[in-house]
Amino acid sequence: MNMLLLETFTDFAKGLTFGLPSSAALSLASNPNVLVAGIVLIIVSAVIFFFLKKFIGNAILGGIAWALTIFVFHIPLPLIPSIVVAVLFGPAGIGVMLLLKFFGII
Repeated sequence: MNMLLLETFTDFAKGLTFGLPSSAALSLASNPNVLVAGIVLIIVSAVIFFFLKKFIGNAILGGIAWALTIFVFHIPLPLIPSIVVAVLFGPAGIGVMLLLKFFGII
């Protein structure tokens, strides 16, 4: 069993080389600018998520409403405009699209 595993790993590891890191990797290691940039990106993404949390939830609900309208209720809506409206305005956007469909505007 051990020999089978050793042969399998040997076949898997062909072409792998283990050496010193490249000069590009060494220039980033222990560089305080990389640390600061990483921390700033984490903070920016947390702030964006905090402020856009409701927008993201609304966009997801709009996508679900769009999928239900198209696939469950089989109401044909124009593809690209309905997806854009669903993501930007959520379920209310799909409601407006359905009203426009009802009145024959689209």
